[in-house]
Amino acid sequence: MQVREILRIKGSVLFTAMPQQTLDGAVEVMADHDVGSLVVMGGGKMVGMLTFREVLKAVASRATNYCGGALDQVKVEEVMIRNPAFATPDMDVNDLRRLMIDQHQRYLPVMDGELLMGVVSFLDVAKSVLEEQSFENKMLKSYIKNWPEGESGPAA
Repeated sequence: MQVREILRIKGSVLFTAMPQQTLDGAVEVMADHDVGSLVVMGGGKMVGMLTFREVLKAVASRATNYCGGALDQVKVEEVMIRNPAFATPDMDVNDLRRLMIDQHQRYLPVMDGELLMGVVSFLDVAKSVLEEQSFENKMLKSYIKNWPEGESGPAA
């Protein structure tokens, strides 16, 4: 399975933030749409990623500094991941999983050259792999069930 297939299964909805946007507004978008990341766009291209991990770090930092965790004074660009690792549409799912683990990123943008195609999450990968395995399992069961008579069946 390739990354492009995961995007096809997932769909093409993409949520974004701007670098100068305040973090409270970005968090509101994430909560309203039940997403764990936003692609940060500036000048018509991706300039970073904002995930719930960066949000939590900002909240913890603000709380530690006795600012009450206020996010309306923090700009997205102050906490976003700059130059995030990314996947390509033709990347194999196993390479994708390895990249996500090695880079410790639960969300990866998918880039086809300069074109942002979407974002895949670890959950998207798990769903896609489960769906693929379920389909293969169904096909194998159907094949075994309909084995032609008079021929040797599968080795037991």
